Amino acid sequence: MTLLHLFDLDGTLMYGSAAPVEISRQLGLSAEIAELERAFGAQEMGPHEFSVAAHAMWAGLTPAHVRAAFDGAPWLTGIREVWQEIRERGDYCAVVSLSPSFFVELLLEWGAQAAHGSVFPEVPFTRPVDAAGILTPEAKVTVADRLCAQFGVSRADCVAYADSATDAALFDAVSVSVAVNARPFLAGRATHVYEGRDLREAYQLVGAARPEVRAS
Repeated sequence: MTLLHLFDLDGTLMYGSAAPVEISRQLGLSAEIAELERAFGAQEMGPHEFSVAAHAMWAGLTPAHVRAAFDGAPWLTGIREVWQEIRERGDYCAVVSLSPSFFVELLLEWGAQAAHGSVFPEVPFTRPVDAAGILTPEAKVTVADRLCAQFGVSRADCVAYADSATDAALFDAVSVSVAVNARPFLAGRATHVYEGRDLREAYQLVGAARPEVRAS
């Protein structure tokens, strides 16, 4: 059997930050995005409302800003090494995030075999956000199912890595889950819990139990 490793981005691959935060920092809009993040976390707005507001806030965004945000983000160490090992084992790795697709897809450069985010128009923006392209927590499971079909595996062969309540539905859907620097709500639902800044250590929690994972 083959495993599909599904990675959240914000707060999981990125320590203590999120793609919208790093993008906004490049535009001098840290206070503004902090308020949006607060409202989203308090469930005062959903993913679509958040995305529309962020899109409007980022009217001056350029590809150079996006690249600077990506390069300067506080990534966990060992991401590329983990993904290389996953591929060498014959397994698959994918990123599924509510963050903008134009940022999430940059992780393909690091070895992810698929990267799915909320679909935003190309940067610089000349078109509005299409509500149909914005991912929700439940849509992450739909994307995971599509990836299972693409890679020829089932939910029982999936391992999810994430940090927040928006990933609870995904954790409930897959066989094995790793809470990475997670909030207590998600940590309590996880197969494994990791606190730290090295993805290799989080991945080893699954690797140590690999025979049990494959038998599930």
